[in-house]
Amino acid sequence: MKTFSLLIIFALVISTSMFAQSRPPVKQTEPTKVNKRPPATPTPAPTPTAEVLTVDEPTNVPDDEVIKVETNLVSIPVKVIDRNNRFVPGLVKEDFQVFEDGKLQQLEYFGNLEEPFTVALVLDMSPSTVFKTSEIQNAAIAFTAQLRPKDKVMVVSFDAEVHPLCNPTTDRKISREAIKTTSIQQGTSLYEAIDYTMEKLKTAQGRKAIILFTDGVDTTSQKVFLNDNLRRADESEALIYPIQYDTYNNVQQQSQQPTGIPGTKIPTNGGGQPSTLPFPFPLPRRNNPPRPRNDPNPSGTNDPFPGGNTTPRGIPSTNGTSSEEYDRADKFLQELAARSGGRINQASDAANMALAFSRIADELRQFYTLGFYPQNEEDKEKKRRLKVKVNREKVSVRSRDSYTLGEKKTKKKSRI
Repeated sequence: MKTFSLLIIFALVISTSMFAQSRPPVKQTEPTKVNKRPPATPTPAPTPTAEVLTVDEPTNVPDDEVIKVETNLVSIPVKVIDRNNRFVPGLVKEDFQVFEDGKLQQLEYFGNLEEPFTVALVLDMSPSTVFKTSEIQNAAIAFTAQLRPKDKVMVVSFDAEVHPLCNPTTDRKISREAIKTTSIQQGTSLYEAIDYTMEKLKTAQGRKAIILFTDGVDTTSQKVFLNDNLRRADESEALIYPIQYDTYNNVQQQSQQPTGIPGTKIPTNGGGQPSTLPFPFPLPRRNNPPRPRNDPNPSGTNDPFPGGNTTPRGIPSTNGTSSEEYDRADKFLQELAARSGGRINQASDAANMALAFSRIADELRQFYTLGFYPQNEEDKEKKRRLKVKVNREKVSVRSRDSYTLGEKKTKKKSRI
């Protein structure tokens, strides 16, 4: 009986062990949520793009989530020099004060010397130029090479037409190739070229400058005139640096030569380009005195060039040849430089031209930028007087002394 009981117990142990081995192992899973929905059909992952998000960038904000800010921030380029005409570096926002019509303004913006420029090269390629095409191109290319890597360059040339050759770019190869496409053609639409460039620079951010290579005499502009340029210079934030060369005697000689005779060869400037220049460099200017004026400003306005918008343009033969027109060109370029805070440079030969370009490139690295919001934005036609002071002894400040409030500028700003 005892033996039989032991056999029964042994049989029960064996059967239990076999049953346990036949059961599949239980997989450990996370507890199932009561209200968990069945998983949706998976969608294929999007193809990766070149855009990379930083770890702290919110991924739930669309790329086009941008707000547009309209602003009338007035920007003033300022250069500070000591008594030895040396640039004074290291100044900060608190060193400056800006007065508009005698009232102290609150500075809202300060740009240091490292802020990049957008520089517009505007090249006069009319037949009256005293330089070879290659000389102009080489000097302009050397100028762009002296700018800092982050400075942008746009290139515009003009004759009877305005030729945009490249948009603002930091790629020096693009700007260099654009400069190389310039060539001497007929006509001089100087005023229209300046107007086009100022309009183009309106949308550029940061500091701006226009380098204008010309004799200053316009002969073919039809839609824009001298006073239009000056009014836009009052509104523009761009420094204007004219590089002026003298063509008066060359033009006089051309006007005295018969034209249109079959078989007559047009003289060249040594580089295969048509030219009116029979000498390597211009003679002293204007032996003939300008015509006297009884009243330099008969309109009674503050406009230094009354009637500037009524002067006929595009008239052949006599346009751009008189001593009076050259005197007006001198004054016009001086006004452009003064109203913008730039400086006029003279170029009498190729070496002088290259030196002028180099001097401007160096000076562009010596400007601070001050910005403020005008208190009264109603009167947009009023010329407002500016005065900049700096809390340093024995220094002087160079900046524009007035401005006119233009249209509000629209800037894109990422939403935070």
